[in-house]
Amino acid sequence: MRTQRQVVDYSLQKRAVLRELLAGRIGAYDVCDASPYLKNAARFHGEPTDQRCPICRSENLIHVHYIYGDELKQSAGQARTRAELPVLAMTLREFQVFVVEVCPGCDWNHLVEQFLLGRDGLAGGTEDAAEQETASGSTPRRRREAQR
Repeated sequence: MRTQRQVVDYSLQKRAVLRELLAGRIGAYDVCDASPYLKNAARFHGEPTDQRCPICRSENLIHVHYIYGDELKQSAGQARTRAELPVLAMTLREFQVFVVEVCPGCDWNHLVEQFLLGRDGLAGGTEDAAEQETASGSTPRRRREAQR
């Protein structure tokens, strides 16, 4: 997605959780606790991946994309397919996407990444327009002088 910005990757946090699990400081029940809502979202809106679950190693992980933003109103907090995100990005100014990985077998779940989408990230905004005016020789001062 070309408007994706302010990406936060949670892979280091995931590695820390898995290290704690392997060291025995936390149990599998602490990390394999996906809610029924998350499992249903994975089933109906999730995107299958080629990655195996780090806990059970028998199922492939599923990514679920949750959207949040002021313009979404009642739709905020809903799971959406990856194919729906570019359409929303072209219609909304800005919204946040949270990607959660879920194992349908053992209920492992973890936040993978978050990022912003929306029209505000498209090229041609106010900064680009000011640069184009300067390049063409039409500055705000010159425009005011021409109007006098």
